Formats: sequence, structure tokens, C-alpha cells
Amino acid sequence: MLSFAVKWLGHASFQINVASKVIYVDPYEGTYEDKADIVLVSHSHFDHCDPSKIEKILKKDTVIICPADCARKVKGNVKVLKPGDKATVGEITVEAVHAYNYKRFRSPGQPFHPKGSGLGFLITVGGKTVYHAGDTDFIPEMKELKSIDLALLPSGGTYTMDNAEAAEAALAIKPKVVIPMHRWDSDPSIMKRKVEAESDVKVVLLQPGETFKLK
Repeated sequence: MLSFAVKWLGHASFQINVASKVIYVDPYEGTYEDKADIVLVSHSHFDHCDPSKIEKILKKDTVIICPADCARKVKGNVKVLKPGDKATVGEITVEAVHAYNYKRFRSPGQPFHPKGSGLGFLITVGGKTVYHAGDTDFIPEMKELKSIDLALLPSGGTYTMDNAEAAEAALAIKPKVVIPMHRWDSDPSIMKRKVEAESDVKVVLLQPGETFKLK
């Protein structure tokens, strides 16, 4: 039976092992013992697009999938995607989706994450889909997502959804499982209680270095 081993490395960083491939998403925090088959980068901010960390996990055939603003910072086999685009590596399909702020601004009219500059990712293999939301508010496009098995949702507030908004996103997306990320020092148990009280969605609270297996 196909399974995803999803290891939270801290912040928005994950290692996902599936179909004999190693996928890293936003490699920044944590320890990186394995070389990457696929690297997914959501946007160009330093705590998501870290060229020095990416360089250390590359093999000669590693595929880097990212938006245009990050592609300018990294070297290698880079595939630039925009929302709606797809890339296939072996059995794995990666679809880019929207990730942006519409209610969080660094200055008037200047969101921390403008629409079109960053991405979320749908990682699909063997009929199962993992959604990494990137840095984002609870945006309307999330309500269009279907058949998500595992959603990795930011919940720390300030630059992304806070726990209350992440709970609303989880209730709208209706994945089987949610793992909060990009948490800062917030308390994700707030999100867990709301989501599990109002739905059949399971919320798993990982500590950095812990792994969840999606079967």
C-alpha cells in the first residue's frame, strides 16, 4: 500500500517520502540527511527559498519547482510554475495553486505575500494528495480544493493565517488530516479543538523532527 511519510522539519519545512522519492518543501529549518529528488519552494522569502540549504540537498537529477521570483535565486534543474500549472516527476504530479495575503500588509497596499508571487502545492501520487498551502491567508481559492488527504496549513498569524483562520480553512477544505505549520509561538491546540469539534477532520500536532504517516 502506498504511503506518505511526512516529516515536519520546523517552520514551513517538510520532508515527504513517497513512491521511493524524497521531496523537500521550503527547506530552511531542520536537519537534511537525504538528498532530494524534488524540491518545492513556495516563494522567495529567505525562510522558504534558502539557496545554500537547497544546494546541499541537490543531486544531479534533482528537480526544483518554484515560482519565478525564487527561480532567480537558485541553480539547477528548475521548473517555474504559476498557479494552475503542473509538473510530473516519475509517478508524482505537482500542481501549483494560489497562496497570497489579502488582509495582511507590510505597508498600506503592500501585502506581505502579493497574489501571483507565491505558490501552494498539491502533491499527488497513487490517488492521494497532500496540500502544502505556502504562506497565505484563508483565500477563496481554498474552497475550490477537492479530495485532499492531508493539508499542511500555516497557523501562526502575522504573515499568514492565524489559528482561527486556519481552522476555518480546514473546515472549508475538508481534508482527512491537517498538520499546522509556520506556527511561531502560537498554540495550535486552539485550531485542533475547533476543527475536531465541528468536523471529522483529524488535526495532528507534530513537533519538529516528528513524522506522520499517511496511508
